Amino acid sequence: MADSAQRILADVGAGRRLDADGAAILAAAPEPGSILATAEALTLAGHGTAVGWSRKVFIPLTRLCRNRCAYCTFAETPRGAHHAYLSPDQALAIARSGALSGCREALLTLGEKPELRHPAAREALAALGFASTVEYVAAIARRIFDETGLMPHLNPGTLSADEIAQLRPVAASMGLMLESTATRLGERGGAHWKCPDKHPDVRLATLRAAGEQAVATTSGILVGIGETRLERIDALLALRDLHDRHGHIQEIIVQNFRAKPRTAMANSPEPTLAEHQWTIAIARLIFGPEMSIQAPPNLRAGELDALIRAGVNDWGGVSPVTPDHVNPEAVWPQIATLRRATEAAGRELVERLALGPGFAREAARWTAPDIARAILRHTDAAGFARDDDWHAGSGAPLPPLSRSSADARTPANPVLDLIDRASAGHALSEDAVITLFEARGSDYAAVIDAADRLRAATLGEGVSFVTNCNINYTNICQHRCGFCAFAKGRSAESLRGPAYVLSADEVGRRALEARGRGATEVCLQGGIHPAYTGQSYLDIVAAVRAAVPDMHIHAFSPLEIRHGAATLGLSPAAFLRRLRDAGLGSLPGTAAEVLDDEVRAQLCPDKLTTDEWLSIVRAAHEVGVPTTSTIMFGHVDTPRHWARHLLKLRQLQRDTGGITEFVPLPFVHMESPLWHKGRSRSGPSAREAVLMHAVARLALHPLIPNIQTSWVKMGPGGAAQCLQAGANDLGGTLMYESITRAAGGLNGQEMDSAGMNHIATGIGRPLWRRTTLYQRADAPRDMPSAACPVQPACVG
Repeated sequence: MADSAQRILADVGAGRRLDADGAAILAAAPEPGSILATAEALTLAGHGTAVGWSRKVFIPLTRLCRNRCAYCTFAETPRGAHHAYLSPDQALAIARSGALSGCREALLTLGEKPELRHPAAREALAALGFASTVEYVAAIARRIFDETGLMPHLNPGTLSADEIAQLRPVAASMGLMLESTATRLGERGGAHWKCPDKHPDVRLATLRAAGEQAVATTSGILVGIGETRLERIDALLALRDLHDRHGHIQEIIVQNFRAKPRTAMANSPEPTLAEHQWTIAIARLIFGPEMSIQAPPNLRAGELDALIRAGVNDWGGVSPVTPDHVNPEAVWPQIATLRRATEAAGRELVERLALGPGFAREAARWTAPDIARAILRHTDAAGFARDDDWHAGSGAPLPPLSRSSADARTPANPVLDLIDRASAGHALSEDAVITLFEARGSDYAAVIDAADRLRAATLGEGVSFVTNCNINYTNICQHRCGFCAFAKGRSAESLRGPAYVLSADEVGRRALEARGRGATEVCLQGGIHPAYTGQSYLDIVAAVRAAVPDMHIHAFSPLEIRHGAATLGLSPAAFLRRLRDAGLGSLPGTAAEVLDDEVRAQLCPDKLTTDEWLSIVRAAHEVGVPTTSTIMFGHVDTPRHWARHLLKLRQLQRDTGGITEFVPLPFVHMESPLWHKGRSRSGPSAREAVLMHAVARLALHPLIPNIQTSWVKMGPGGAAQCLQAGANDLGGTLMYESITRAAGGLNGQEMDSAGMNHIATGIGRPLWRRTTLYQRADAPRDMPSAACPVQPACVG
């Protein structure tokens, strides 16, 4: 028996599915230690160190129920109930108190179909103006979402397909515990005697209908109500079968029975901690690493470490406002207490929404458009709740860069191992880079500290910048990138100004003005004007060269290169040679967005593909034109896409050596069409924005030594934090910068050397002025700091 169990566990650990026969062998195995260890390893593989929870408010809409469960104290009779239903005002008052306390979820829980049993329920519904409990739930959920912003999670019991369709538009998610598939529990004396809605077939039918309508659903089993281990396994396998067909089970709750006074099961034995652990572990083995497994923390106070060791990765909803009305004897833990207990177990407590992280990343699939929009705006790239109110380009300060958690808990060994490999210059795998991007708590502090140390060891303490002038020569563009608020059609009107085209002479004049103010570089980029040809770009370069012969011309994204080459019937390499010979010094590595076609299909489907971008940048390097490289992140992307982007850049740099720097550009959402349509997040969180700089330092080492932070998008304070997290460069002074402003950013259009110096010296680092190619530049004479004119002349 022991040998068979070990073989089964080895197979499951290697990715093989646990079937009923294998689970039955494990049910009889005398030693649970290996079962728990395998379950914990699978949990770490699927969820890392994150343990989720949702800050919720508990709204018991009605305590009347047509079932008579032998263990329940939630349900009341009409005689005992103060009111058959909460009134709309009562329900909304509870919701508002939750919103004021920072809750994001409204859990509507209630008895099942009380109107089928209690005349008082029917009368109360009629007085409220509703024909059914489900209809009332739908109306209250809609008002809660519209009036408080809380996301409804609905637990109305068993439902028909029509009832699910009625609730789906107002639900972030729904819940229905299967509890058990043991039909004998419905016999006289059983836990489900006189409970028509607890028959397994009825509950499975509801769960199946929810899957057919793409409703993200929480389900699970109740442990210790008279069922056997094999019956628990049967219930878990039934849930897995449904999830295999529809993919809609967002979480499995493995809840331990609690004996309650004044119930038929008041004297029944509760499951031991060991038995609860075994059941959690078998659920993890059955469902594998990706499924979210929950155990309510208030039902095992003081024993949370044991639940984590068994495979738990989520504590479910915890309310700072309302009690657990289903288990009133079990007080919710204080959030600070829950955090300490979670961290003591070597994990990080991470807040989520009513829609779990994996489902939140696909909110449009699982929820109605207005709820999907709200979910996207409140989540980070991993699908958890945003943990700060900072937004790129907003001008708001970042939360303080705290490393104190590094002293409180040793980081997970895999993170330290990855840091060591990266710092030694070894290429990391895609999964390894994702692990670094998902770092939180002490792991986050370790990544930030390691990136900062690596920056210092590689480049020293200096902070570099270039005096440059951005000239966006036209904002008319034939492409329609979903994220872009800069580009316009020729006659388009905009909150940020009209469409325009600068003549070549005007570009030359601005370059001359920039030289007079100490600039060593002009950065030239614009929309893809339908009337432009390759000669247009050559004329722009010629105008700058004629006006300022020694000015470094940093110009034209790979998209502009493709457009110009095509109009002249040239290959990108041939066109780049002509530009080089005309005076082009380097190419901005923009238009990269995220180098993954899955993302680009949503952001910019008519733009360059990933391979086209890489091919044009490679061609630039091969003809002797160096480039920068960028990423624009925080919209529809995930850490996996970021990892792929960095690894593609690393490989390109290994092949060509032509990239001078890497520039993270956090998505500025305020004026983005994609965001206004509810199809993107609200930019990266502060943690993600800082991590992008740190992980880039590690993942690109030693091939791309310079990591630039964008003061325009991060703000001066944010840029200072990034300089302490692996970045070494502040970019340019950016006279005339307009793209970020068009997107709704509020940071200034220009920063002089004094402003740059204030950032660097504020963190105790010296500032030095560089050229585009990172050579030392002569110190300029004092120049006026007044910004260039904001609006270019409109000639189009």
